[in-house]
Amino acid sequence: MDDSPAWRQALALLAGTTLLRLVVGAIVPLFPDETYYWDWSRTLKAGYFDHPPMIAVLVRAGTAVFGHHPFGVRFFPILAGTGAALGITLTARELAGDAAARLATIAFACLPIAAVGLVLATPDSPMLCAVAWAMYFVVRVLTAQSDRSNRQILVWWLAAGLAVGLAMASKYTSVLFPAAIAVAFGGHPRLQNKFGEPGPYLAVAVASLVLAPVLWWNATHDWVSFRFQLGHGLGSVRGGAFGALSREAELVGGQIALASPILFYFAVRAVRRAFDPAPDGLRNTLALVCACCAAFFIFSATRRPVEANWPAIAYLPAVVLLATDPPHTLRGARWLNR
Repeated sequence: MDDSPAWRQALALLAGTTLLRLVVGAIVPLFPDETYYWDWSRTLKAGYFDHPPMIAVLVRAGTAVFGHHPFGVRFFPILAGTGAALGITLTARELAGDAAARLATIAFACLPIAAVGLVLATPDSPMLCAVAWAMYFVVRVLTAQSDRSNRQILVWWLAAGLAVGLAMASKYTSVLFPAAIAVAFGGHPRLQNKFGEPGPYLAVAVASLVLAPVLWWNATHDWVSFRFQLGHGLGSVRGGAFGALSREAELVGGQIALASPILFYFAVRAVRRAFDPAPDGLRNTLALVCACCAAFFIFSATRRPVEANWPAIAYLPAVVLLATDPPHTLRGARWLNR
């Protein structure tokens, strides 16, 4: 399973796509949302009206180095997008070797939501980066063999907590990741034992410490950011039954477009297959994270419109599952190559 040329190719693809995004990011003018976050970066706070501060911090760092130019605004968000791709690549490598890592890199790079979305300076970039690494550290915990010391496993738990805290300081919907992990552990006989270990609780403590400034800012501003996002996604129902059906169709169509029809099909296939019973519960956990995130936004669409990029977090475990369980027939492989 360890094919060194495949690993070198994966790293080359990561470097090449990063360079391409940086070139495009320097040429394309800023979009309105990006100028909005750039305006935040001029006065750094622990929170803002509709998002946590991580995107403002990244923009501020980039403009401090490269000036107030699209390249400066986008530089660190683009690197965060590469960090997300690297987290996915390493997770696939941990599960199934270098060839799977290469396939994960290719699949993620070909997702339109990554190819286009990770050029832009939006909260999605740091959020996806942090969640991808949280996923990697949780997988390292679950794949740890008996010869691994408890201290090493504890370090991975602490790293996962740090990553979750940074994700929630980037975008509030990243709370779906730890919530889904807790559900997965509670539903699997072997993983239920994790609740008897100190690791998960220390991870929660670290994530809470990282998020503490954001919570403090909200507490001193009438919880405006939380109230806005809850109302934005789970507010009063609009449009009745017809409106709900229309929003659900729009959500599904948007996801097929943002993933491309072929990759969307193979990602759904991989997630479905990952629900097959397994003694270690690892693939079950990744599948449940994907399913829980998707289910939340399907429910949200029954009440309010869901923007196409909101469920992006679900694609992180889906790409890993696809890369570690690709189609095994010649016909399936041809479609995946397309």
